[in-house]
Amino acid sequence: MSVTNGLPVRGRALALLVCATLGLFGLAPDARAGRGDKVGSSSGTQLLLPVGARAIGLGGSTLATVYGNEAIYWNPAGLARSERASEIFVSHMAYLADIGVDYLALSTRLADVGVIALSVKSLSVGAIPVTTEDLPDGTGETTTPTFMTIGGTFARRMSDQISVGFTANLLLERMGDVSATGIAFNGGIQYLGLGGVDGLNFGVAVKNVGPQLKYDGDGLLRSGQLVDISRPDALYKIEAASADLPSTIEIGLGYTRHLNELSDLTLTGLFQNNNYAEDEYRFGLEYAYRDLFFVRGGYAVSSASGDQEYIFGSSAGAGIKTTLQGVLISVDYGYREVKYLRGNHVFTLVIGL
Repeated sequence: MSVTNGLPVRGRALALLVCATLGLFGLAPDARAGRGDKVGSSSGTQLLLPVGARAIGLGGSTLATVYGNEAIYWNPAGLARSERASEIFVSHMAYLADIGVDYLALSTRLADVGVIALSVKSLSVGAIPVTTEDLPDGTGETTTPTFMTIGGTFARRMSDQISVGFTANLLLERMGDVSATGIAFNGGIQYLGLGGVDGLNFGVAVKNVGPQLKYDGDGLLRSGQLVDISRPDALYKIEAASADLPSTIEIGLGYTRHLNELSDLTLTGLFQNNNYAEDEYRFGLEYAYRDLFFVRGGYAVSSASGDQEYIFGSSAGAGIKTTLQGVLISVDYGYREVKYLRGNHVFTLVIGL
């Protein structure tokens, strides 16, 4: 076992991890600014729907360790650490109330410049009966809402240890005859080998920063007549209010320990500060055998209470990764517990060229 500054490397890693964890999670309540009183008043909440079976199986705690196309959502800096020159990432999640979340990401490496990627996330909500003030039980018609996020990401390794990444997301939302279009930005950093300790990683990300979102369209038109004016009924538009995006600031740690020549164990943790919800704490543990078979578990907890009860909790997952004729293929499954409702099932396929 190697020794640095009088401490064994593994012992030093453990000490740094404990100190950093205490700083992030133990002292976080003194600095937290979660706004549980503003729950449900933000716009663009589709931005918060997670993707990727591996990260979800680890409780969403992979900020410091995520890599490849899955990192586009969790920490765009991890895109710079893609295993292959080009990657195709496909994910499907069975979310709440029969809502499906589908995600596709394509990336390619540009020589020594960095890695670029295009991603699309779409919600399958299904048909919803149309109701009006005069027909609250329905008009007999249905409408299919559209919620889509189209993103462009650039990531670059600044050194062997530091990588950075940025994403610009275009939001498209439509419900009947009203719609909204907006833009949101994400940025992140990953630092490998924190404190000179191999396997100890650190990550920071700021997500969903952008202008307020506002709905508009013919669905806001109403027929009416101005008082004391001799003119027929006319159409008047209701002015919809603007709302902030659900911005977050996240800080995470990850430590990978080689158990032996065939297996590794990775511990991850994350603190998430929300501007429209209470703060969240997430943890995950992954066992890897020969970088071929993976078993994962995670847990998420929030400071929310009472009417703002946090409905997510434990998670689990597994995956396999192999190479066929030079093509990397990875298949992963993740499950997330949901209180009072059916849990979320997530499936992911990754193809690296």
